[in-house]
Amino acid sequence: MKSGLIVSVMTLVSRVLGLVRDVVIANVMGTGVMADVFLFANKIPNFFRRLFAEGAFAQAFVPVLSEYHTKDEKNALTREHGDNKSKLDVSLDETRRLIAQVSGTLGVIITLVTLFGMLASPLFVILFGGGWFIDWFNNGPESVGGEKFELAASLLTITFPYLWFISFTALAGAVLNTLGKFAVAAFTPVLLNIAIILMAVYGAEYTQSPAYALAWGVFFGGLVQFLFQIPFLYKAGVLVKPCWSWHSKGVTKIRKLIIPALFGVSVTQINLLLDTLIASFLITGSISWLYYADRLLEFPLGLFGIGIATVILPSLAKLHSKNSATEFTGTLDWGIKVISLFGWPALAGLMVLAQPIIMVLFMRGEFSQNDVLQVSMALFAYLSGLLSFMFIKVLAPGYYARQDTKTPVKIGIIAMVANMAFNLMLAPFFGYVGLAMATTMSATLNAWLLYRGLKQAGVYHLSKSTKNFIGKLVLSALVMALVVYQLSSDFEVWLAMAFAEQVLQLIMCIGGGCISYFLMIALLGVRPGDFKVKN
Repeated sequence: MKSGLIVSVMTLVSRVLGLVRDVVIANVMGTGVMADVFLFANKIPNFFRRLFAEGAFAQAFVPVLSEYHTKDEKNALTREHGDNKSKLDVSLDETRRLIAQVSGTLGVIITLVTLFGMLASPLFVILFGGGWFIDWFNNGPESVGGEKFELAASLLTITFPYLWFISFTALAGAVLNTLGKFAVAAFTPVLLNIAIILMAVYGAEYTQSPAYALAWGVFFGGLVQFLFQIPFLYKAGVLVKPCWSWHSKGVTKIRKLIIPALFGVSVTQINLLLDTLIASFLITGSISWLYYADRLLEFPLGLFGIGIATVILPSLAKLHSKNSATEFTGTLDWGIKVISLFGWPALAGLMVLAQPIIMVLFMRGEFSQNDVLQVSMALFAYLSGLLSFMFIKVLAPGYYARQDTKTPVKIGIIAMVANMAFNLMLAPFFGYVGLAMATTMSATLNAWLLYRGLKQAGVYHLSKSTKNFIGKLVLSALVMALVVYQLSSDFEVWLAMAFAEQVLQLIMCIGGGCISYFLMIALLGVRPGDFKVKN
């Protein structure tokens, strides 16, 4: 709980600055051509980040690193200290060797991928922005799609190196998390947001357009994040010299785990890229509307879902290494309870206050009243799957901690194929909102299949007490939603308010909702003891 709180607090700081960043982007570019293109150019390296860094790589690397670290700790207790080595040297021998081998091998691969991405940026735009390319091919660079195609290829050359920086940042974060030092990795994304905000505010006058300034903000943000980690690695005694070691035992084991995980853990990202591809054929603004809706969804998802998943993966991996099956199940149950505690009220509150929140955060500059309505519709669609997205973050580590990456991959393939089918069924009728609906439906399917697999394997199932606990939370969230609805005003009234009035009204609604929710769960008998992991 302490580790989860640390990660969540740091993530909160990062998410708040992320919202400030999005406010700045909305003010500078709105939802027009430049906004669509920059968000596209930012999404591609972030997709590969999920593959090579925080996603599949972390899921494969952390369990193996935890295994090595656990062995080192055992060896440190039994090994003699007469060889003049410090306790730190003795207890981290194999761990540091693995880090050196993995960082060197990953470094070579990431360098090649990054260089290819920069040189072949038009190919990525053709692949994921097909609508723009077709317009460019048929109507030339002066057309709207042609302008987007050429600008996207140019911006992608600047943003792609972010992949190199963030891959090593994620590697460092995984190492520090395994050592129980969660705060550094959780705080690091703050630096990216600061870099983008500074470039948006002060860099636009030195570049061709605001889109270029933001792209350079992504580049410098990645660089700063990478440099920030180095002193903490040195202090922890794990700053090592990278070496190529493709066939070493540890790297081979990670390779076998990561290959299927590359697909399984990135299903959501692949789905979002498919959404981007289809959105490139839709009206201008579709990519931006989906982006802002997704950003608001990511706030509670990152704060609670990803925060909890970050701390339970190393714990689950260590419990699996120690064959502590009961504690393993109890830790998964703890994760489900904690994200349910915060996920249900987040869902209910955002549903009721979606338009006022979007209005207060973004409606200024180039961001119009129509944009508020369009983003809110996409957000409603995404929010219906908020708990599914959160459950995936907690249930997937139940597989990866046991070094089972094949099962999530099979489930991921099913979910992705389903998403494609949902896209084709819904997009022609509901446009970009249909894309959000399809993503939500595939995520719900993904979460259910993950749970069913754990239940069939005898690893985890929802007990009657946990179901009753979740039922109490759902009832409390519904009561909270009614309270917030009564406190809130009609959309037209919100529009007529001054900005200061909007902020005060929003604070009152959120505050009233929080008080009513926690008061209700207390009345229903929810107590701190419900969150203790049973041994």
